[in-house]
Amino acid sequence: MKQSGGLPLTPRPLPPLRGDESIVGVPDATVVDFWRFAMPDLRMNNTRGLFAEFLVHQAVGSHKPRVEWASHDVETDDGLRIEVKAGAYLQAWDQRAPSPIRFSGLRARTWSPDGGYSEAKSYNADVYVFAVQTAREHAVYNPLDTAQWEFYVLPHPALATLGTDSVSLGAVRAAAGPAVPYPALGDCVRSADPRPGTTTD
Repeated sequence: MKQSGGLPLTPRPLPPLRGDESIVGVPDATVVDFWRFAMPDLRMNNTRGLFAEFLVHQAVGSHKPRVEWASHDVETDDGLRIEVKAGAYLQAWDQRAPSPIRFSGLRARTWSPDGGYSEAKSYNADVYVFAVQTAREHAVYNPLDTAQWEFYVLPHPALATLGTDSVSLGAVRAAAGPAVPYPALGDCVRSADPRPGTTTD
């Protein structure tokens, strides 16, 4: 965004929050208190998606922070762009049956400060990771246990052949093959890298 005079309003870099920073004017409140208010339950749809992105971020050893307006969710230190989609059978509300899992928003319009949103939707990542929290009983549900997550990895070309904005879990499994356990996720993402000069297994 630019000022009326044409000069860009460039944000200054800020260090990552630690959580113990005080909130000026709110006695005894810290950033951790805000986090507890905003994201108290990893079963919530938005928070679950962010947590899945964090798991992928850790699996690939990225040191790059999440960028809200980027056209992808995770980027490795060498520039591999990763889109993460998450789903779960159990939700934070009452259900009559486990939720069917479908991933949406596979194609999206890109955004830039100068041009705004692009006119057409596109597949904007190099690799797509579909994360599923597999618990089907609330008594054992633990989103912090990576053994309760399964992952499916598709390179951009394989996803583009599907030609769709959303896809069912069944279709993902048919295209990606067996689920990848978390300890193997980083290597699997790397092996799916479709960029020139890389090897896709």
